[in-house]
Amino acid sequence: MSETNTQVRDAAGVDLDSPNLTRFDIVREGARRDGVEIVHYEPQYPPGSKGERRMTRIVAFFFLLTGIMSTLFVVAFIWWPWEYELGPHASKYYTPILGLTLGLALVGVGLGVLTWGKKLLPHEIAIQERHDGPSSAEEQKLTGTTMQFIGDEMGLGRRPILKWSLLGLAPLGLAAAAIPIGALIKDPHHPDILFKTGFAGATPDNPIRLMHDDGTLVRPEMVSTGGQITVFPNIPGGASNHHADSPTLLIHLREDDAAKLNQKLYTINQGSTWSSFVAYSKICTHAGCPASLYEQQTNRLLCPCHQSQFLITDNARPIFGPATRSLPMLPISVDKEGFLVATGDYKVPVGPAFWEKD
Repeated sequence: MSETNTQVRDAAGVDLDSPNLTRFDIVREGARRDGVEIVHYEPQYPPGSKGERRMTRIVAFFFLLTGIMSTLFVVAFIWWPWEYELGPHASKYYTPILGLTLGLALVGVGLGVLTWGKKLLPHEIAIQERHDGPSSAEEQKLTGTTMQFIGDEMGLGRRPILKWSLLGLAPLGLAAAAIPIGALIKDPHHPDILFKTGFAGATPDNPIRLMHDDGTLVRPEMVSTGGQITVFPNIPGGASNHHADSPTLLIHLREDDAAKLNQKLYTINQGSTWSSFVAYSKICTHAGCPASLYEQQTNRLLCPCHQSQFLITDNARPIFGPATRSLPMLPISVDKEGFLVATGDYKVPVGPAFWEKD
C-alpha cells in the first residue's frame, strides 16, 4: 500500500471534501468517528504482481467450474433419460450425474469464495466500540464511501477475469430453479401413471386373469384356507418391473373371517371379494415396501420395513405403525373356466400417500 494510503490523520473535524484525501483516508476517518480504529491494513499481494495474477486465475477457474457443472446439472435434470430400464441403459447414470454435477458446482463456488476472501482481500485488524443513536449526514457519506472502497479493494476493476468469471455463478441459480421448474415440465397425470396399475382396463365383461410370477394362472384351489400368495396381472410384462405397482396379495380367509370382512366392506373406493378370497395391494401405503407377512391367526398383515400392521378383516385398515391409509382392495371373481380374475383396477391409487391422494 502506498504511503498516501497509509497516512494517519489525527485531527478532528477532517474536511471530507478535501481533494488531498484518498478514499482510504475517508474510510479510516469514518471508522474513527464511528468508534472503530483500523490498526492494521495491507494487501496480500502488490497490485499487478505475479502472485495476485495466479490467485485471480485460481478463483476464476473455480467460478467457471461452477458455471459448467451447474449447466450440466440443468441439462441432465431436464433431458437425461430418467425412467429405469433393465439392462445397460443411460437411465442408470441419471442420479449419479445429478449428484456429481451439483456437488462439483457447490464445491467450485465454495472454494472460489474462500480463495478470494483468504488470498485476494487485504488483511485488516480493527477495534470497534459500540454506540447508539441515529446516523448523521456525514456518517452516511462515510458509510457510502466505505462501501465504495470495499468494492475497489475487491479488485474487480483491475481484475477483469474475476468480473467475467462471476458469470459462472449464474447457472448455479438456474440449477436451484431447475428442480421446481422442471417438475412443471411434465404433468404426471398425462399419462395417468400414478393412478393406474397393470389391472387397468379390466371390467366384469373383460376381466384380467391373475397369475403367478412364472405365468401360471391361478385357480381357487391353489390357495389353502388361511394361506396367501402373490399374484400379478396376466398381461405382457405383468410380473416385471414395468408393472411394479401391480403385485397383489391374494388371501384365502376362513369362513367366519370372510363373514367379518363382508360386513365391513367399504361401499366406495374399494374392491370386492369372491367367496372367501380377498386381494389387496402388496405395496405398503407408508413407504412402498412389500407388505407380505401375513399372520393368519390374527388376520394381520405386517410390513417388515417399518412395522405397519393392517387388519385384513377390516378392509386392510392400518392398526399399528406409521401407515395411515388402508391397502387398496382389488375387485376379484372367477371366470367360466375356473380361473381367478380381476374385474377392475384398484379404485384408489396404490403405494405411499402423496398430496393428491385421499
